[in-house]
Amino acid sequence: MITDHSKTAESPRSRLFVYNGGFLTQSRLRRILHLAGYDLRLGFPGPKDLIGIWGNSPTAHRGKAIATKRDTPLLRVEDAFLRSLHPGRAGEPPLGLHLDRSGVHFDPSTVSDLEQLLTTHPLDDTALLNRARAGMARVQDLHLSKYSGFDPKTPAPDPGYVLVIDQTRGDASVTASKGNDALFREMLVFAQEEHPGAQVIIKSHPETNAGYRSGYYSAEDTNHRITLLDTPISPWSLLEGAVGVYTVSSQLGFEAILASHKPRVFGQPFYAGWGLTTDENPVPRRERRLTRAQLFAAAMILYPVWYDPYRDQLGTLETTLDTLEAQTRAWRQDRNGWTAGGMRLWKRRPLQKMFGHYKRVQFTDTPDANDPRPHMVWANRPAPTSAHRLEDGFLRSRGLGAELVPPLSLVTDDRGIYYDPTRPSQLETWIAKREELRPDQHLRADRLVHTLLQNNLSKYNLGGDHPTLPDGHRILVPGQVEDDASIKTGAGAVKTNLELLQRARADNPNAVILYKPHPDVEAGLRTGAVTVDGIADMVLTDCDPSTLLTEVDEVWTMTSLLGFEALLRGVKVTTLGTPFYAGWGLTTDLDKVPARRGARPDLIGLVHATLIDYPRYWDPITGQPCPVEVAIERLSTGAIPHPGYANRVLSKLQGLFATYAHLWR
Repeated sequence: MITDHSKTAESPRSRLFVYNGGFLTQSRLRRILHLAGYDLRLGFPGPKDLIGIWGNSPTAHRGKAIATKRDTPLLRVEDAFLRSLHPGRAGEPPLGLHLDRSGVHFDPSTVSDLEQLLTTHPLDDTALLNRARAGMARVQDLHLSKYSGFDPKTPAPDPGYVLVIDQTRGDASVTASKGNDALFREMLVFAQEEHPGAQVIIKSHPETNAGYRSGYYSAEDTNHRITLLDTPISPWSLLEGAVGVYTVSSQLGFEAILASHKPRVFGQPFYAGWGLTTDENPVPRRERRLTRAQLFAAAMILYPVWYDPYRDQLGTLETTLDTLEAQTRAWRQDRNGWTAGGMRLWKRRPLQKMFGHYKRVQFTDTPDANDPRPHMVWANRPAPTSAHRLEDGFLRSRGLGAELVPPLSLVTDDRGIYYDPTRPSQLETWIAKREELRPDQHLRADRLVHTLLQNNLSKYNLGGDHPTLPDGHRILVPGQVEDDASIKTGAGAVKTNLELLQRARADNPNAVILYKPHPDVEAGLRTGAVTVDGIADMVLTDCDPSTLLTEVDEVWTMTSLLGFEALLRGVKVTTLGTPFYAGWGLTTDLDKVPARRGARPDLIGLVHATLIDYPRYWDPITGQPCPVEVAIERLSTGAIPHPGYANRVLSKLQGLFATYAHLWR
C-alpha cells in the first residue's frame, strides 16, 4: 500500500513504536518523522499503531519480531537518494527519508511502495515529468549524489574506461540482492571480457574511502589493466568518460541511467527491470517499460519525504536541490579554509560565519605565497592577481553596510569584480552563460523577481515613504557615493552626481527630474552630497527606492544598483557609466561598454546570473549557507539581527574619518 506522507500538523498522527536507539538520539530523524505524521513511542503497540524499523539493519529484527507477534504493520525507514554532503556515520543529518509501509526499496523479496509506484502509477502527468526532467538536469549540473562531499573539479581518468562499482561489504542492499564476493568477482570478469582491451576502473564506495567500512575490492584486485579509484570524485564526471557501467545494486547504477548509460546489473535494485538496464538476475514481475524521466519522477519526487531545514517543514525535491546547491557550494569553496586580507575588524565576524563554517578564516594582510588556501581581499583593496575579490551581494541586508549591518549575501570573484568593467568578472561569465535558460531555471528566476516585487525588496531595505510626486514624465536620478569603487572604475565622462543631474536635465528638458541621494550620503557616512537647485524638480530623502521605482518612467544612472532594480520593475534605464547590467541589450547605454559583453540574455537570464549564480547567501536563523529564496524570506519578515548601539557609534566615527580623509586628499 502506497501511503501519503504529506500530513500536516493538524492531521491525525500515527503512533510509531521503535526499538532502535537511533530513532531516539537523532533529532533530524525524529523531526522528519513527526512532520510526516508519526509520533515516536516506546513500549508495545496497540491495534492501530505501527512499528518503525531502519530498513534491513542489524537491529530491524527486534521490530520485526514484535510486529509478527502483535500483528502490527511495519514502517521501514531509509535515507533518501540525496542525503547529505557526507555519510551518516560522519554525523551529518539527512535531508530526506524513505518511509515505506510495504517493504524496502532495495529488497526484491517484497514489493516496496517504490516498486508499486513504478508498476502502477500512470507517470504520465506532464507537469510531473517536466519536474523530473528539470530535476535530472539540475542534479547533474550541480554534481549531486547521495553524498555530495566531493569537488567537481577533480579530474576524471582519461575517457574510454569501463566502470565497475564497488559497495560496502555486507551492506543491506547487497545482501538483499544475494550479493557476495563471488558475485563481485564475476562482475569484474564480465567487465573485462565484454570490453577487451579497455581499462577497467573500480570505483570504491565513499564510506570505504572514509574508513568506515571495507569494500569487496582492494588493491589486490588491480593489475596493468585494472585500477582502484578511491579519490572522492563527481559521479557525473566519472560516468561521462565511461564506455560501460557494471554494478550489483549501487545507487551509482541509478545515476548511470540518468547519465544515459544502460548499466549491466548483477543484483536486483529498485531501478532494474524497467528496460533501462541489462539485468543479469532479472525480477520476473517487473515487466513495465519506463523512461528515465518516469523512473526519476517516482524515485525522487513521489517516493521520498524531503525536509527543508531553513523553514523546519517538509519540502520538495526542488527545495532540497536549493539546499544542496547552497551547502555544496560552501563546502567545496571553504573546506580547505581561507586567508583574508584588507578586512576591517567589524567585518571579520560576519566573514567567519559565512566562510569559516568548515575551517576558520585566517586574517592576514601578508599571505604566504606557498599557502594552498585561497586568499580573499575586499574588492577595493590592492590584491595579488590570484586573490579572490570580495564584495557585498545585491540583496544585502536591512540597513546600511556603512552602519556596520552584517550582510546576508557576499560575492567572491577570482577573475575581477562585478563593478569593474576594465576586466572580465565571473558575473560576466554567468550572464553570458544564462543567455539560454532551461525551463526550470527560467521559472525559478521568474518566481524570484515576483517575490522581490511583491515584498518591495532592494539592496538595503530601509523602508520609508515618499511625498506625492509631480505629474509628468518622471526620471529618477539616483545619487551615488562619489569615491565609491564602482564610480572610480565604471564611470565614464560623467563622474559626479552633479554632472549626472546636469546631463539628465540637458537631454530631457521637459521631464520631471527626481533626485534621490545615496542612503550612505544621507546618513552622513560617505561623500557625495550635492546642491541640486534649478536642476532637479524634487529631492527625495528617507524614502524606499523599491516603491519609488513603481511611480517613475525612467532611471538615469552612472553605475547605481538602482538601475538593476529598475529593470526588475520594467522601468527604462539609461546608463552613463558601465554597471554590470549594461551592455547586454537591456539598457540604453550612453557610454562605451566592453565588446566582450556580446551575449543577449533576457531579463530573467540576467536575474538568474546576478541573484542565483553569483552570490553566496547566509541564513542568520540557522547559521548555515542558504539559497537566495531563504535570504529573501528573512529580509521580508525582518528576521535578521541588527547591530547594537556600539556598532552605530563606530559607523559614525568611520564615516567621519572617511570624510576628513577625503578632504585632505
